[in-house]
Amino acid sequence: MAIKGAWSMINNSSVVEQANSLFNHLIEWRRQLHQYPELSFKEYQTAEFITKKLNEIPGMNVEIGLGLKTSVIGTISNGDGPTVAVRADIDALPIKEENSVCFSSKNDGVMHACGHDAHTAIVLGVAKLISKRLQNRMKGTIKFIFQPAEESTDEHGLSGSPYLVKAGVYDDVDAAIALHMCPWLPVGEVQINDGYSMANVDVFNAKIVGTGGHGAYPELGTDPIWMLGPVMQAMHSIVSRRVSSLDSAVISIGKVQAGTASNIIPTEVFIEGTIRSYKEEVRDLLVSELQKAFSIVENFGGSYILNITRGEPALNNDPVINDWIKKSIKTLYPQFKIHEKPFGMGGEDFGYVTQKLPSAMFFLGCATEDGVNRELHTPIFDLNEKCLPIGVAILTKTIENLLTDKGSIIKTQGMEVANS
Repeated sequence: MAIKGAWSMINNSSVVEQANSLFNHLIEWRRQLHQYPELSFKEYQTAEFITKKLNEIPGMNVEIGLGLKTSVIGTISNGDGPTVAVRADIDALPIKEENSVCFSSKNDGVMHACGHDAHTAIVLGVAKLISKRLQNRMKGTIKFIFQPAEESTDEHGLSGSPYLVKAGVYDDVDAAIALHMCPWLPVGEVQINDGYSMANVDVFNAKIVGTGGHGAYPELGTDPIWMLGPVMQAMHSIVSRRVSSLDSAVISIGKVQAGTASNIIPTEVFIEGTIRSYKEEVRDLLVSELQKAFSIVENFGGSYILNITRGEPALNNDPVINDWIKKSIKTLYPQFKIHEKPFGMGGEDFGYVTQKLPSAMFFLGCATEDGVNRELHTPIFDLNEKCLPIGVAILTKTIENLLTDKGSIIKTQGMEVANS
């Protein structure tokens, strides 16, 4: 189905000007959210704040609790037409903040260290700006999806996105867009990539079992710590020797735990880690090879238990949606530098959305001007708030582009229909 609408072309500079006029609001919202971060599946105060702000927007229909108790969905519509969604994640991380700023986290041990406070503030800004720009020029619907639990999974191994997908939040959506903070690029630069751009992430935990024994008599038993050596060697050779050098893949061990005393050979060793790749066939290969790596212990008189939890799929950006994002950037900010390359091997549960419908996420430069390297998921992460209205303008313009009769090719359920 081709995206079509009845928008008249709007002066492009006004998008930037109107986004800039929200700057003080954006800072206020972002700092309020930053001070009161909440962990995945527990974003009750955050959801209440978002709901309040959305309810202040004329014509906005607000739904809470779809898929998860703390989800908030705002919908604004002007008759029959296509539906475009813009998504923001709203949860924080279990990190103790080390920044000395007036809006530092007041929730000890919890921090917005991945920019979700900024994502939320920006999409609230888009909602406010879009509501002012409708004026009967659009036929269609815009969904503002504030998603909980991007950072963590529950007892079922699921993050927030699949719950919203299952609840039907995206069933009527023709295209979806999102952004992410990018601390390795300065304000005025963006990173965009067609196709696979972030990894699927599977988590594994394993136990190697031996007999253990006295540290003075290792020959009388089997030592699971000794067995761990060849297992780790085999694991770290999987990517270099079993995966094509043309494919992206990584296996990382994040936790090894064993033993109780210096003179006791333990009976068990526990290992936890992640498996990351872009392609599904590589994902399956890594799982198979990991099983083989752990089976080595059987040759040394040991045994093992390996559990692998399948996580989010790879972020697979639709090139047509990306093209409209790039056109929006070039129209609004012709001086901006656009980097076209993947975002890395991190995980992003917006991948569930890109798996379902034409969607794309871009990374927005937000590096601070103090020269300090403030990486994602670190206690000193921070961002240059000058990026906030830029994010609002780019998302707003992209939505308008997708909803005009100059829209794009939309691929639905394997079918492509060209635009007029």
